[in-house]
Amino acid sequence: MKSGSRARLIVVWLVFVVLVGAVIVIERADLMAPEEDEHGHGEHEEREVRMLMPAPLAQLTAVEIGYAGTLHRFERDANSAWFYHTHDQGPEPAENHEHQADAAFTQRIDLALAAFGRTRIERDFMLARDAEAYGIASPDMIILVYGSESEEPLAQYTIGDVAPDTFSRYAQAAGHDEVVTIPNYQITNLLDLIASVTGQSEGTK
Repeated sequence: MKSGSRARLIVVWLVFVVLVGAVIVIERADLMAPEEDEHGHGEHEEREVRMLMPAPLAQLTAVEIGYAGTLHRFERDANSAWFYHTHDQGPEPAENHEHQADAAFTQRIDLALAAFGRTRIERDFMLARDAEAYGIASPDMIILVYGSESEEPLAQYTIGDVAPDTFSRYAQAAGHDEVVTIPNYQITNLLDLIASVTGQSEGTK
């Protein structure tokens, strides 16, 4: 073979190798890239984080939890410290109905409500079945949260049954048709808070 032909053959093979390498690189990049749907959204894109609470805890002035026939109210005093009181004993005269924050109570309430304020919505779906199926028709717990702008609650939540996976809890916000799931431990924490403050309150009478 002449040297000129040999040189041309070497050039052809080099070009071929380069083209094969480029194809391999492109295919590998396509495999590693997230798939997109018809709207251009990637399959592996991070889901939007949805919070249950309508506002940060710092903007809330009171949280009421109706549970087992008793309304438990957690409220801020003039210094923004949390205190607890309940009105299950009937109406009290205004002059005798004073509430002062207790340091131990304040810290306990603040920690529990701060955790609840970070509650994330896990799943949401339209209420396609009977409300009884989720335990929200006759709930054991109702939660109301208040801000400083109005005496009306910012939001009201009906807390339903524990989901079949035992890790989630059904909940529904008043005025919404959809049911959501939230971590069940958030409700357990609130129940622990109620047990703690009511037990200590009874012990100090």
